[in-house]
This record gives sequence, C-alpha cells and structure tokens, in this order.
Amino acid sequence: MITGLMSTPQLALSGMNASQTRLDAAAHNVANVQTEPFRREQVVQQTQPSGGVSTSLKRASNEGSALETDLVDQLQASSNYLANLAVFRTSDRMMGALLDMTA
Repeated sequence: MITGLMSTPQLALSGMNASQTRLDAAAHNVANVQTEPFRREQVVQQTQPSGGVSTSLKRASNEGSALETDLVDQLQASSNYLANLAVFRTSDRMMGALLDMTA
C-alpha cells in the first residue's frame, strides 16, 4: 500500500460518513420546513488528497425551504450510504478470505 493513501475500508467509511451528514442535514431541513425564519443547512463535500471526502455544513444564504431538493438529497444519500456499505462489507469479506488462505 502506498503510504498516506486511505485503504478501501477507510474510503468506504469516509463515503458512509458523508452520506450520513447529508441525510442528517436533509432531515433537519424537512423537520424545520415551517419554521420561520429558517435557512436550510447545506452540505459541502471536499475531496481529500489522501482519498475520501470531508464534509462541512453551511447555512443557505436565503431563507425558505426547498423540500424537493431535500427529499432528493435524502434518497441520494441513502443510496450512496448503501453503496459504500457494500464496498466496506466486500472488502471485509475479501480480507477474511485472504487470511483464511494464508492460515
């Protein structure tokens, strides 16, 4: 493995954490859709040099809701989370199989 780069499980975990942040922000926005004055939370994702992503939250510049956007974000974040979970599990199974072969 090249030093400084993330392993496959670390990359998948990074993606799962980013998806969880997106789910949390979208749920927060939906829950507060009728709260006035309300500015939505928006997730900012940035690719990291060593691999994976980092996330941060920022408030929208304008007040108001975007329910359609938040619902689509929830669906996308859920799908992304499941995809990263599948990568994490597959990597775990592959490592187990490799250890079984060498034992």
